[in-house]
Amino acid sequence: VRYMGANPNNYVSFNNELWRIIGVFDVASTDGGKLEKRLKIIKQESIGTMNWDDDSINNWTTSSLKAYLNGGYYIGINQNYKSLIGDAKWNLGGSPSSSIGAYEFYEYERGTTVYSGRPTYWIGKIGLMYPSDYGYATSGGNTTNISSCLEKELYNWDDSNYSDCKNNNYLYNSSLYQWTITPVSDVGGVFHVVDSGYVYGFTTNTSNYYDISTFPVLYLKSSVQITGGEGTFENPYTVG
Repeated sequence: VRYMGANPNNYVSFNNELWRIIGVFDVASTDGGKLEKRLKIIKQESIGTMNWDDDSINNWTTSSLKAYLNGGYYIGINQNYKSLIGDAKWNLGGSPSSSIGAYEFYEYERGTTVYSGRPTYWIGKIGLMYPSDYGYATSGGNTTNISSCLEKELYNWDDSNYSDCKNNNYLYNSSLYQWTITPVSDVGGVFHVVDSGYVYGFTTNTSNYYDISTFPVLYLKSSVQITGGEGTFENPYTVG
């Protein structure tokens, strides 16, 4: 279950900040653990531009960005909210190209195609969005419907004939590049969303490219529920 569109009512107050609910997902807290329905949220504002990995290695489990998000950044979260965050199994399957649609990206992310023996999953608290999260957040429009958007290669979402796909997508940001958690499987790169709306994967070991924004993503514990609010910018959901 996902939110989609240019500005859906999926705002949530978390850590005394605005976040957005990506959706409700069946997620386990361990490898092979029980699947539970959990809210997945993404911070509304970037926490800044930073390297995905200082050593240009597209292994999320050893990356400098993973270490920061689950170290210093996590420590800085208010304790009342920190207690709502649960460990989750994050799929780390890669794709050789972004010339595929959101449907195909979703399958690759949950697959075992990785670069040079990289791991296929990670257990942890704070990660990043997937390319498929970005793709599935569109509602399409009058010129290009949602089905056409989801089938269109994410690499070509800057095509003027498909502007409905990015413009009716709350995860699109016309002024920022955005990191994803997903590696390029045939080289040492990482996929990211470009400010013109398409998804690109570096073709070399350049995950230390710094001018890309970071939007933390996390799964709340299965016991967490929406306790109030309307999900609007003015009156966001509250959780507890």
